[in-house]
Amino acid sequence: MKPRPKNSKKSRSCGPAAGGSGDVSLTVLPEAGARPAMARSKNGKRRAIVLIAVHVLIIAHIVQWKISGSTLSPVEPSEAMQTLERGAVNAGFIFFALALLATLIFGRFMCGWLCHVVALQDLCYWMLRKIGIRPKPFRSRLLIYAPLLLALYMFVWPTAYRILFTDIPAPTLTNHMIEEDFWQTFAGPLVAIPFLLICGFATVYFLGAKGFCTYGCPYGGFFAPVDKVAPGRIVVDHDKCEGCGHCTAACTSNVRVHEEISAYGMVVDPGCMKCMDCVSVCPNDALSFGFTRPAAIKGAPKTETRPKRKFDLTWGEEIALALVLFFCFMAYRNLYGLIPMLMAIGAAGCSTYIFWIASRILSEQNVRFHQFQLRKSGRTTGAGASWLALAAIIGAFTLQSGVLKYQRLRGDRVAASVGDLVSREAAFAQAAGSIPAEAIARADRAIAHLNTARPLGAGGIGFMSTPAVDATLAMLHVVKGDAIEAEALFRRVLEREGVIDQMCADLLRTILMQGRDEEAIREGFEFLNEDPDLPMTREVCANIALSLNNMAKAIEIYEQGYGSVGLPPRSLARLANLYAASGRYEEAVSASDQAMEMAPTDHAVFDLRLSTLLSMGEPQRAIDELMERAEKEPEARSGHLQRVAIILRQLGRDAEADAVLQGLDE
Repeated sequence: MKPRPKNSKKSRSCGPAAGGSGDVSLTVLPEAGARPAMARSKNGKRRAIVLIAVHVLIIAHIVQWKISGSTLSPVEPSEAMQTLERGAVNAGFIFFALALLATLIFGRFMCGWLCHVVALQDLCYWMLRKIGIRPKPFRSRLLIYAPLLLALYMFVWPTAYRILFTDIPAPTLTNHMIEEDFWQTFAGPLVAIPFLLICGFATVYFLGAKGFCTYGCPYGGFFAPVDKVAPGRIVVDHDKCEGCGHCTAACTSNVRVHEEISAYGMVVDPGCMKCMDCVSVCPNDALSFGFTRPAAIKGAPKTETRPKRKFDLTWGEEIALALVLFFCFMAYRNLYGLIPMLMAIGAAGCSTYIFWIASRILSEQNVRFHQFQLRKSGRTTGAGASWLALAAIIGAFTLQSGVLKYQRLRGDRVAASVGDLVSREAAFAQAAGSIPAEAIARADRAIAHLNTARPLGAGGIGFMSTPAVDATLAMLHVVKGDAIEAEALFRRVLEREGVIDQMCADLLRTILMQGRDEEAIREGFEFLNEDPDLPMTREVCANIALSLNNMAKAIEIYEQGYGSVGLPPRSLARLANLYAASGRYEEAVSASDQAMEMAPTDHAVFDLRLSTLLSMGEPQRAIDELMERAEKEPEARSGHLQRVAIILRQLGRDAEADAVLQGLDE
């Protein structure tokens, strides 16, 4: 090898883009005979077999659910969010807890051997290698904290927000180990395929073999710091180690193994996933997995052996790219109601890298990415021009997405303030004077913001409609009394999302606002025939029947739900009330008792209970239950006793009513 002159200038590299600092620098050993060629890792096939088995189990899990209709809840760490926010203990929460505990002992081996996303990245890395592309790791000192911040946002912030800023009590733990709607928290194929392409091929191609693990995985955000206190790690027998660097060359986790074992006698980098490739390729069997002191207390090595981390970015670039990453993530997340959080962070990481390379093309003399020379001797090549065009397109899309998300955020906030002034029921009732002028003015402002987030053909800047935006716009038009536009928006939501109880009920109410009662009840029956488990829709249909003076039809509507999927407590209490009004007292008592058992503290159910008893001609029983309730609910005692007095006066028992009210004053 020809040595570089001392006064020669080394052109600034772009890591994986330039093939410079992204390459592994290995120790140069003196000639001592023939050196063994680097062996291929034996663990590659072993891990592939294990990861294939993991996917077979995933497929079997889905098939079992399809056949039986219920199964073990998803074994996915993100499901732990349901436990922390709603108290729903599920398999995902238990798996995540066990994974953290195992990492506390053995280090991040579960990432390397059991993660389906790692399997996807390994497959993509293998396929790219097959066509002559060897992705090199992108090294940033600041962006690696993105997974930890994302993990804190997902798993810590909801609980912290509840404790610090609300009076909401901690959720009661409930058993959700068995799930019927297995797929409710997963994306459909239209999102799953782009997810695989972005979090698989794109992150590997741009950011390195474990690009998503390094810059996007929130679970790794917790596993990495836990790994620092784990005693299980890769250790070295210094007597056997010759510093050949095969271990670093074999590592796909962006770990400079040969430097760390030389300095510390073990691998201390929390990015190590214990895939054991470094152990497998060591020609002298110097490396092994063992238990030793945790990396957090590794101690300082000698100055001359301290490994110096090499990064691709200056501190100014680090800060700038961190801001770009954050903006991209916020712009992409839940865009059009489709892009999930993990896909958004993967896309944000790739976009940020593309922007960085574009800036290098505009500022550096020589820039290379894989096999493409993007800039040479100050001239931008055709490949470089194509890269700049790609960056411009992605930049325009990101900016447009950011503006769209901002307009939606502003619109949603103003719409929420409209809800503070007008209840849903009042908006649909549209009674004279029931809608304040301020509510209408705010609705206009919210509509202006949200219309910007609609598709280009509808006057917005987006590429497609977002169901949540359309649903909010529909309610704002209801507040304004524009039932025709509201109906069109509700129908658009149902066309895209399928039957949703709230949307179905609201659509029927907008039809009623236009005086089309018969059409509303007909459409309501169509919804109920498609899905009987629509309690709000059933309630609207029953109310329509009552407004048409058809009590028998209203009872029939409730009974259909009662006999198929069951009725919620309030609907059951209303059915009891209708039974009593039609003289079917025995059924009224049975339905009312059942409703009270289901919701003993629901005041609406209790009010309907009293109405049922009075309709049956049992005022004394109503009085007794009110008195009993007054004793159990001191905070509502005054209201209960006043109602007792009203019933007594209706019965002509004025003296008793006066006595009750006198006791209230005392």
